[in-house]
Amino acid sequence: MSKRATREGYGDALLEIGDDKKIVVLDSDLSNSTRTCVFKKKYPLRFFNCGIAEGNMISTAAGLSSAGKVVFASSFAMFAAGRAFEQIRNSVAHPNLNVKICASHAGISVGEDGGSHQCNEDIGIMRTIPNMTIVSPSDYYEAKFLIKSSAYIDGPFYIRLGRLAVDNIFNDSYNFNLGKGILLEDGKDVTIIATGLTVFFALEARKILRQDGISAKVINIHTIKPIDKEIIIKSSEETGAVVTVEEHNIIGGLGSAVSEILCEENPILMKRIGIQDLFGISGKPTELFKIYEINADSIVKYTKILLKINLNVFNKLEDFP
Repeated sequence: MSKRATREGYGDALLEIGDDKKIVVLDSDLSNSTRTCVFKKKYPLRFFNCGIAEGNMISTAAGLSSAGKVVFASSFAMFAAGRAFEQIRNSVAHPNLNVKICASHAGISVGEDGGSHQCNEDIGIMRTIPNMTIVSPSDYYEAKFLIKSSAYIDGPFYIRLGRLAVDNIFNDSYNFNLGKGILLEDGKDVTIIATGLTVFFALEARKILRQDGISAKVINIHTIKPIDKEIIIKSSEETGAVVTVEEHNIIGGLGSAVSEILCEENPILMKRIGIQDLFGISGKPTELFKIYEINADSIVKYTKILLKINLNVFNKLEDFP
C-alpha cells in the first residue's frame, strides 16, 4: 500500500471543493507544510496568509464565517490548539460558527522537531469546548473525504492531521460518516479501539495476535467528539476487554473518552496505550513510536497482559460463593 500523509488529503480535498465560492482558506504562514498552498495557487482570491498570528487568524475566520463563508483555518496543532485557544473558545465555539480548524503536524510523529512542536494535548484541550466536533483521520483517503464532508456540516470542527506519510487503509470508495465508528475487523477476545495513524498499528497487531490464537476486534474511531457510544458499548460487551490506542496523551484523548463511557455503561478491564503524560523528544518517528510504546508490538504486549488479568479476574469470580 502507498503511503501518504493526512495533511496531503487535506490539500487535495480543498482543491476538490474549491469551486464553491463559500470556501475560504486561512493559513498562518505555513501553507507549504499544511498543504493549503495547493488551494492558494488555484484560488488566490479566497486564500489569506494571516502570518504568525494564530489568534488573529481564528478571529478573522470567525468574522468571515459570520458573513456566510465556510472557513478552513490552518496551522500546526501546537499553535492552533495552544496559542489560539481563547479565540477558538470565545469567537468560534461559543457562537457556534462554521469554522474548520485544520491542525497539522500533531503528535510525536512530527519527529525531529522535538517536544516543543509535538502536540500531544490538543484533543484533550478541544474536547472540553462545547459545540466542538473533533475528528482524527487514519489515512489520506479518510482525511480527504472527512474534509469534504465537514465543509457541508454546519458548526466548528477541530481536524487533527499529521506530517508523516502513513499506510493507506481505505481507497477512493470510502464514505465518511460523522460520529460513527468503523468495525474494520471482527473478533471475540478483545476490542482494540484506535484513532489516527494508530489504526494501522492496531490492524498489524491483530495479525500478530491471531498467530497466538487471540481474536481481536479492531475499531476505527475517527470522530472523537461526538463519539460513537453504541459501537464502544456493544463491542465491549461482546469481548469483555478493551485496549485503546492513540498518538496523544492518554489523559483527555481517545482513551479517556472510551473509559468515561465504559465506566458509566459497562465497567470492564481496559488499557490505554498512548503518551503516558510525558513531553515528546526529538527523533525519527519510528524510533519514537518504539520509545513511547505506540506500535503494533506494544499493542500485542499490553493486550496479552490485559487478557491475562481479565482471565484471572474471571476465574476468581467463578470461584466466588
